[in-house]
Amino acid sequence: MAEPSDDEHRDELPADLDVTAYVGMYTFPDIRRRRAPAYAYLILAALLGVLVATHPGTGVLVNEGFLAAAIVLTVIGIYHLAAAWPLAVKDTDALLAAAGKVGFPVGHASAQLGWRGLRSRPTWRILLYSSEDPPASRGMVLVDAVDGHVLDQIVEDNPEDWS
Repeated sequence: MAEPSDDEHRDELPADLDVTAYVGMYTFPDIRRRRAPAYAYLILAALLGVLVATHPGTGVLVNEGFLAAAIVLTVIGIYHLAAAWPLAVKDTDALLAAAGKVGFPVGHASAQLGWRGLRSRPTWRILLYSSEDPPASRGMVLVDAVDGHVLDQIVEDNPEDWS
């Protein structure tokens, strides 16, 4: 396979999502970024609607397909606006909330951002292990990333064999 030349376009992550060269605390990008494409979809839908209204009939360049595209883009734009939740609770805040709920001193922990529901409400999934070596307990806590309340928690003795 030939190596791509320097003038060829290559896919890459946006700088704020690429953590490979980042040193320090990583801040997850705010989900409200969904609003930018939502507004673009709605503006394009409005422009298509204007074209359909000003060119009635079944023309060659403007036809019923423009109206269908305008409707689809409007629905997608409204969904993107509805799913653009503010990410008010950062991972460290979610870790603190989870540590207060499990009932044991926390050693290792990790946080993952997931989404739930039709409107994709952000939810932190926190996995915690107790501070003993090896850990005697582990827990999974779900923390709402919009308002910070704990949705669910599971705490159990660690079933893993560390011998």
